[in-house]
Amino acid sequence: MVLWPALSLIGFLVLTALVIAMGTQSTARYEAEKRAASAPRARHAAPESSSRQPATATAAA
Repeated sequence: MVLWPALSLIGFLVLTALVIAMGTQSTARYEAEKRAASAPRARHAAPESSSRQPATATAAA
């Protein structure tokens, strides 16, 4: 007589715990992706070559 209500309650609690665990993992993943997307990205400028000479002004005659 008490078996089915107890089994239903235990099943409900197990399923609720499962939903909470899945939601926590999903939220953590979302937050990590959001932080990675909003983090300032390092600019990859082309390194200056040492063979470059500074520009000099020459008068064209």
